[in-house]
Amino acid sequence: MSSQIPSGITEPGSQPRYAAIKAHIRAQIESGEWAAHFRVPSENQLAHDFNVSRMTARRALSELTDEGVLIRSQGLGTFVAEPVPAGSLLEVRNIADEIAARGHSYANRILKLEQTTASTEVSVALSLAEGSAVYHSVIVHLDNDLPIQFEERYTNPTLVPEYLQQDFTAATPNEYLTRVAPLTEADTTVEAIGADDTVGEALEIKPGTACLQIWRRTKSSAGTVSFARLVHPGNRYRLGAQLRF
Repeated sequence: MSSQIPSGITEPGSQPRYAAIKAHIRAQIESGEWAAHFRVPSENQLAHDFNVSRMTARRALSELTDEGVLIRSQGLGTFVAEPVPAGSLLEVRNIADEIAARGHSYANRILKLEQTTASTEVSVALSLAEGSAVYHSVIVHLDNDLPIQFEERYTNPTLVPEYLQQDFTAATPNEYLTRVAPLTEADTTVEAIGADDTVGEALEIKPGTACLQIWRRTKSSAGTVSFARLVHPGNRYRLGAQLRF
């Protein structure tokens, strides 16, 4: 695997030299060229490749180590760290915040925002009578313009009457619901599935592609607020949890 520096990345004045090195290393990792445990070039090699001082190369490696992208082993070198889980089973996080925490840009595509009639499954999940009116949204969340989550959500209109009037390009449903109906409880179920045609088209993957599907029901002190299905391409997302005793 080559450490050849792409032309243009070291253009004078385009960005600080240490930032250019960081950007190059991140690009190699995110493209899959440098997998977990890959030994990255040394400070001396980076200094030579980028025509910078060793101190500048050291700053780039140190900052990436502090950010959890790299791991340094005394006497052995610097290596690509294991990917940090994008989400947790133990907390309900805003997908936009998860993406921002990785230093990436967030965007979304709103596919549906409507009032509909609750099916049996949805009415049971939201503790409503079957056939009740519910709010239905379908949104695709993007990480650096790459679709990473298909979100289908049913929301209780009694508890969140202004749901359909929100601009979800500015604030995600999770962010909005957390603000207007603070979370007191969440039930989560995770399963492996193959993408159907709808999910495949939305996530820009082939039907049948392995995906991680999360069912999540959230409650506030007033009752059950929403019931959501979150689908992630298996090769773009991972869940993790840490328990301390």
